[in-house]
Amino acid sequence: MSKQSTFTAALATMLGATLGGLFLWRSIRTQKRKALKGPASAEPIQAQLEADITPSQTARQELSTPPQTQKLLRAHSLLEVPPVIVSSQEEWEALWPDFQKDLSVYPVLGLDCEWVKSMRVSVKGKASAVSLLQMATFSGRCMLVRLLTFRNAQHPLPKDLVGVLSDPRVLKVGVGCYEDGKRLAHDHGLTLNCTVDLRYLALRQRQAVLNNGLSLKSLAADLLNVTLDKSLELRCSDWEADVLTSEQMAYAAHDAQISVALFFHLLGMNTEPRLPAEGENTFVQLASCCQGLVDVPFRARYNEEGEEGERRRRSRKSTVESPESGDQQVPDPRRNKRKPLGVGYSARKSPLYDNCFLHAPDGQPLCTCDKKKAKWYLEKGIGELVSESPFIVRLLFEPSGRPDSQKDYYLTAKENVCVVCGKADSYIRKNIVPHEYRRHFPAEMKDHNSHDILLLCTSCHAASNVHDGVLKQQLAEEHSAPQGCEEGIRLLEDADRRRVRSAARALLSASDGMPQSRKEELLSVIQSFFCDGQQEVTQEMLQKAAALETRIFNESYVPHGLKVVQAYAEHGLRGLMELERCWRQHFLTSMQPRHLPPLWSVSHNHDKYLRKYGEDLQIQLN
Repeated sequence: MSKQSTFTAALATMLGATLGGLFLWRSIRTQKRKALKGPASAEPIQAQLEADITPSQTARQELSTPPQTQKLLRAHSLLEVPPVIVSSQEEWEALWPDFQKDLSVYPVLGLDCEWVKSMRVSVKGKASAVSLLQMATFSGRCMLVRLLTFRNAQHPLPKDLVGVLSDPRVLKVGVGCYEDGKRLAHDHGLTLNCTVDLRYLALRQRQAVLNNGLSLKSLAADLLNVTLDKSLELRCSDWEADVLTSEQMAYAAHDAQISVALFFHLLGMNTEPRLPAEGENTFVQLASCCQGLVDVPFRARYNEEGEEGERRRRSRKSTVESPESGDQQVPDPRRNKRKPLGVGYSARKSPLYDNCFLHAPDGQPLCTCDKKKAKWYLEKGIGELVSESPFIVRLLFEPSGRPDSQKDYYLTAKENVCVVCGKADSYIRKNIVPHEYRRHFPAEMKDHNSHDILLLCTSCHAASNVHDGVLKQQLAEEHSAPQGCEEGIRLLEDADRRRVRSAARALLSASDGMPQSRKEELLSVIQSFFCDGQQEVTQEMLQKAAALETRIFNESYVPHGLKVVQAYAEHGLRGLMELERCWRQHFLTSMQPRHLPPLWSVSHNHDKYLRKYGEDLQIQLN
């Protein structure tokens, strides 16, 4: 062999060895990276899974990694966890321990319900009741509980199931979960507590793409880039069938699993959740992010049109027969057009600014006003017309006050356009400092407050309201002034009375197919409430219990706005000026208006207040 051939062979051998080593190094490095990131399997809370574990084994694996080292999977991985059907007490008992372990880490359940959606009549000819209850934990573990199977076999529902649904320290999250609770109470006598509608959470966190709607499908697509199958064929399928198809099981499970994924995503915990330190309460931390949203039915104000929509909202019956859950109702496909943000707002029919001027007797400009007010001075004979265009009226008496300078906000002409985008039609007045705070201000700070009333188009107005909700929540947390939870609502929901009403309605509607043990349990609830267990429950008593008022007056009620104003008023006039400045700056930061009137300022009138009243003004709140 020649020297050249030997050299070529040696070079080829070295090159092959180098490439092989490089390939081996990259493989090892990739495996190490995967190990560091955690397993991309159906069990996010285990350190490692073997490749040959079957789906059924995976769903029953025990927690082995300490909570401090566990991480949440992305939404796509959660959807890969296979659901498990529960049709008997034995199946429940086999799965419940793993669910408990998940709930001890994060006390959150993604929840949804399915029933036959065919004019409230099932395919078997009976009134359609909730057939399937879906529950999923943060790990993606999902149970599909066949409620009608328990009822038809006259078996009581598992006590742990009844308990976790009513547990006020386990959050149940979903789209329309409050309304699902109404159905569960009506059809099965179950109590669903501590619900959080993801639509409210999405609006508060400013992460919802509102132009795409607020259904579960839209939220999943916009926030998680997940496409849910919401075909009519699946939604209206037979949920009372003896055996559910794999497509039905996947459809049902994905609704609950994606609800959990959306909840953690909206809290900023989709990839690296911050687990509480030892001694901290996970539920308290999660619930604090949902303050004011627990057990609150969703009001879809963006999906109604004008006065007709308002009439529909007023006349709509909030009953189980007509649920408010947008995700459970089957829409008319001919009307399946998504509506833009702001639809449903009633725009002004006339301009806000007429830009008429009032002058003092010596001709000094005093302020601008609308034409109706300017003509009033003429009609009363206390003013005279100086000019038609612009419309100027000179007063025939000395005014009570004059502007400090000719560079005053109230002397400038203002355009009738949206101050954010410049749109010149369909605008609405916007209170920069919301009325729920301004109404409690002292009289001295309510004079000339039209500075804080601006024009916005319907779309910008709706967006601004969403941003306002975020600041309101911050104020609620800073000053212990909740907007809608137990301490802050005028009427409280009495849990005992609600339990009695649910029991009575369940007995009246589904007594024939109810297991005897369950029936006796519900009767004892009514008996203990009305007659201390000394008298039998009569039909008249059942009817009375079914119509029981469950709300009681909260004597310690303090409105959110008043409590916030009180907190700032503790610092006197400067404190209230700071609250005013806070809302004005919030509007500038969140909406970035490009067409503000000249001389509009976050510190408007503050120097005047200090000169006129002094810092020691005695604050008297309204």
